[in-house]
Amino acid sequence: MVQDLSERAVKVHAGLVDASEDNMLCITSDGRKIGLDQRLMNPLLPDDPDSKLNACVGNVLRIWQEGTPNRLTQLLFCDMSTPKSDGTFNVYDDIRTKLEAMGIPHEEIAFIHDADTETKKKELFAKVRSGQVRVLLGSTQKMGAGTNVQDRLIAVHHLDVGWRPADLTQRNGRIIRQGNRNKEVQIYNYVTEGTFDAYLWQTLENKQKFISQVMTSKSPVRSCDDVDEQTLSYAEVKALCAGDSRIKEKMDLDIDVARLKVLKADYRSKQYRLEDQLLKYFPREIEQQRSNIEGFQKDMETAAAHPHPQDGFAGMTVGGRTYTEKADAGEAILTACKSAHAVAGYPLGSYRGFPMELSFDSFSKEFTIALKGNMTHRVSLGSDARGNLIRLDNALNHISVKKEEAKNRLTALEQQREAAQTEVGKPFPQEEELAEKSARLAELDAALSMDGGETTARKTEEREEGERPSVLKDLKQKVEQIPPARRDGSWQCEEVL
Repeated sequence: MVQDLSERAVKVHAGLVDASEDNMLCITSDGRKIGLDQRLMNPLLPDDPDSKLNACVGNVLRIWQEGTPNRLTQLLFCDMSTPKSDGTFNVYDDIRTKLEAMGIPHEEIAFIHDADTETKKKELFAKVRSGQVRVLLGSTQKMGAGTNVQDRLIAVHHLDVGWRPADLTQRNGRIIRQGNRNKEVQIYNYVTEGTFDAYLWQTLENKQKFISQVMTSKSPVRSCDDVDEQTLSYAEVKALCAGDSRIKEKMDLDIDVARLKVLKADYRSKQYRLEDQLLKYFPREIEQQRSNIEGFQKDMETAAAHPHPQDGFAGMTVGGRTYTEKADAGEAILTACKSAHAVAGYPLGSYRGFPMELSFDSFSKEFTIALKGNMTHRVSLGSDARGNLIRLDNALNHISVKKEEAKNRLTALEQQREAAQTEVGKPFPQEEELAEKSARLAELDAALSMDGGETTARKTEEREEGERPSVLKDLKQKVEQIPPARRDGSWQCEEVL
């Protein structure tokens, strides 16, 4: 049946069939159905015991048996073949029938589609959280956001894959969620070999990579194809149906080239930042630290020039009055705080050669005194009069520590500047690998017509009027022109016409 899709794609591509009868969307949809269960094409077809549907049933039964003591629950996601209650075959009813035949009670299996009102949904979700319903089947649309059933969830099964990365995120978000009693959970992704499944998962991964690059501002590209596109191209279908090993090579190269381009874009951004730092940041910061060191040194000299007498007090001026006793000076500060009316930068007086400014911080709800020398030294005030004087002295004694910190910062900045000067201008270390893989990818794209290149269009125009191209012949010739990969992992790059 997969090969039949190939022949249908040939007819659609060659224009031999009207779009209302068959098109690439129908072919893609049928390819997904075959990957899920061949009976979706015709219910009279046999039930393959090795299908992913039966593999899922086996896993669900095993996990149900293991989780019986704690009444653990499971979710099954499938966006295709939802139940319609019209007697037609669907995977939902098939799964439930098989699980019931294996011993799971009917009342422990439920479909989200049966809860067609908000009240019914709440009741159903409550049953899942309590373990009364232990297997719940649904689609991303109906069982995605807003489904809070995580309490006993132990496993999630993905029978098919959507077209948007957000769909898978929403699905997994039902189990990887706060409130789940299970520290470890199981997530199953089912893929049918030889069908479109693997490529669809690959497409989803590439979309997520692009989205992640945009969200982290590391993408070197400025545009992309519609990430919600729900059809495969003619060339993709042909390559998949033909089982051509080069399609996997192209998929791997797509990932590698995209990854290397992101790394290169990030590397170039770092180079620009280094250049900017060398021109602006380092000169400004180094000069600032040198100025700070000089200012701290002068403030240390000022404090040393106004020491306390032995077992005495150097005195303090508050509000134009000089106080020679610590207790009086401390009380004067508290009085000034009460009359300052939360004015920022209120001139308070002077202490040990430093003018003082009083201010109130509305965020921390504290009064602070700024000792204004060559540098500003801020001190938070408390309710203890003597304690505030001790805090002021500690701030002045701590100036030497600030000076050492500024020296260490200056040394670090100078070392960083030297390292930046060494790194700036270096080429991207993986440039050769990127060029080589990009060239190989271009060959594969041209040969498999993945890019809908101008060459094919030009050849078509040159054909005589009324002559229909042989699509299969063209594709075969292009594939044969692709040079084989060498044993050392490199490629022989040649232009493919």
